[in-house]
Amino acid sequence: MTRDWNRRTKLVHGGTRRSQYGEVSEAIFLTQGFVYDSAEAAEARFLSAGADEFIYARYGNPTVAMFEDRIAALEGAEDAFATASGMAAVNGALTAMLKAGDHVVSSRALFGSCLYILEEVLTRYGVEVSFVDGADMDQWRAAIRPDTKAVFFESLSNPTLELVDIKSVSELAHAVGATVIVDNVFATPVYSNAIAQGADVVVYSATKHIDGQGRVLGGVILGTREFIRKTVEPYMKHTGGAMSPFTAWVLLKGLETIDLRVRAQAASAQAIAEALEGAEGLARVIYPGLASHPQHDLATAQMGAGGTLLALDLAGGQEAAFRFLNAIEIGVISNNLGDAKTILTHPATTTHQRLPDDQKAALGIGPGLVRLSVGLEDTDDLIADLTGALAKAG
Repeated sequence: MTRDWNRRTKLVHGGTRRSQYGEVSEAIFLTQGFVYDSAEAAEARFLSAGADEFIYARYGNPTVAMFEDRIAALEGAEDAFATASGMAAVNGALTAMLKAGDHVVSSRALFGSCLYILEEVLTRYGVEVSFVDGADMDQWRAAIRPDTKAVFFESLSNPTLELVDIKSVSELAHAVGATVIVDNVFATPVYSNAIAQGADVVVYSATKHIDGQGRVLGGVILGTREFIRKTVEPYMKHTGGAMSPFTAWVLLKGLETIDLRVRAQAASAQAIAEALEGAEGLARVIYPGLASHPQHDLATAQMGAGGTLLALDLAGGQEAAFRFLNAIEIGVISNNLGDAKTILTHPATTTHQRLPDDQKAALGIGPGLVRLSVGLEDTDDLIADLTGALAKAG
């Protein structure tokens, strides 16, 4: 039924399971286990559990199942598996399907923890990983081989907002039978068309826009029912990366308003980027919604908007960036994003601090770069705050 509903209706009602009490707000089933009417019933459930039959919270839970069904309906995926964090989703999606000797091609512009999974964890167990410039299709063509098992990339990279052409990379990968895994957190489920554009698997850190208010850690892996239940679920339920029922309930509440929140944040980000572009003290404003962004046309076609984040590159380097950050009055300095509060981050000294300087430079993460996650505050107030902080930064 839910496939016939429009987006906002799915976000409010998709996947709802009501108990015998007929509650309006989804119930939180805070239980780690379930009881059976008889020994025979327990045996039957372990042999083959039905859609609304549960064994253990690490395997599944009614509240978690509601979140999985609702996000799958939103994304246009057949199924989903909810995880304890966004990194549990990235690790689970990759590790569940890979073995020693497999080959993976990945974009180089990734969040630091994603790089760790690819550079340190997978290679430790015999997986070969090749890195490419995600925006360069010639590099993808050269790196993808007949034996490539998977490709992985952030559709919109952290923190320099570089796009990867999902459709084109998917066509190259599918030509050799490789699975396309897309970390879509910056694009958000609201502006995602990743599966329609060719992705086989989509992962999110639900900690970001899906929660939207900085309350819980969570993640989700989306894909075909066969991949989720036969590849991901056995790995995740035995290695312990499942989502808690309370977290799932918080995220269900987040999904009810995500469309309204993210569209408002993206509109505000567009206005801020336009207001700050060319401002004194800024070497550049990086925002896919600006015509000056080198991949503006791809962003428009792939997402339909510029998103909720922008990057500001201060001409005075780290000293100017720190003065700017310390002069901000409305936004907060933190390393999260997708929150109702505007958040500013200095990637070179925080989220990407462990990267060698030459790798930071190659990725465009300079000492003056500040990542700005736009919140739900008044847009004019934010522009005034940012403009004032730039003046104080010198």
